[in-house]
Amino acid sequence: MRVVLAGGGTAGHIEPALALADALRHLDPGVGVTCVGTERGLETRLVPARGYELELVPAVPLPRAITPSLLTVPGRLAGAINAVANVLERVRADVLVGFGGYVATPAYLAAKRRGLPIVVHEANPRPGLANRLGARLTEHVFTGHPEAALPKAEYIGTPLRREIVTLDRLSMGDKARSWFGLESDRPTLLVFGGSQGARSINEAALAAAPALRRAGVQVLHVIGPKNLVEREPPPGDPQYVLLPYVDRMDLAYAAADVALCRSGALTCAELTAVGLPAAYVPLPHGNGEQALNAERIVRGGGGLMADDSELSPEWIIQNVLPMLHDPERVAAMSEAASRLGRKDADIMLARKVLEIAR
Repeated sequence: MRVVLAGGGTAGHIEPALALADALRHLDPGVGVTCVGTERGLETRLVPARGYELELVPAVPLPRAITPSLLTVPGRLAGAINAVANVLERVRADVLVGFGGYVATPAYLAAKRRGLPIVVHEANPRPGLANRLGARLTEHVFTGHPEAALPKAEYIGTPLRREIVTLDRLSMGDKARSWFGLESDRPTLLVFGGSQGARSINEAALAAAPALRRAGVQVLHVIGPKNLVEREPPPGDPQYVLLPYVDRMDLAYAAADVALCRSGALTCAELTAVGLPAAYVPLPHGNGEQALNAERIVRGGGGLMADDSELSPEWIIQNVLPMLHDPERVAAMSEAASRLGRKDADIMLARKVLEIAR
């Protein structure tokens, strides 16, 4: 059996696809998995690193709205459809699974043209154009958010890596802090902005560093691989560890008591799965899906939320610092976050895909 996965660009599309790939191999070691992506996305690094075959096709950015012009299939889109169709034919695909992003639209259309079964997974509450189109071409639609606006979709959660869903933060805490050069007995704040980082979060956290250090808080700050900072915190105690990227986010979660981060679908799925409370700062661009992701967790008691425009060093000091000095509150928020998490979406979706492909 051969499964082709289409989802690229950001880790929010790629990681669920790779989690599904791992689950497929777990359930059926003989299944063949091919990922389709573009040369501009993180898939060029993440997919080969996980040991899966990657086929690159042209990126075709499309408007957010479905319009009649989409049906005319402009030249660039036609070329991308043909490229994906060639991949599907060459690997003798039995099913296509799409996760959204630039590559998903031509993948859905190529699979439809070849008469292949199509499976759509949408992680966000407000689907993008690719998955809204894909959902019109199949009855097999699954979501990572219970309020996702796709008709007849089944909510299963977002597929996550096994090292995330099996993580025991409490038992791994000391080892994880040691891994990053942190002390075992200090309140620890994890700061990150998703796979690419977030400038506003970086600037606010770095400006709050002196106050956090005076309050005895140590910080693990992942700034993003393409981001630079004008001034790093000077060496001192407690530690302020600044890193461009972390491959072992499971250890970063285990090291932390609280996170300060964006609220992309993957971030929210992972933090609730591991029970890590967070102060969420939704990305102010796009169609507002990050705010909807965070609102659900805040309503459930597992986090705080601030608009990007109100995030400041003062906001961190007034809102995040008190959390770090209140272990009972952190424990209650951790439990609340865990109640919203789903840990079996990878296996659930893999079983659905295998059943559909057969």
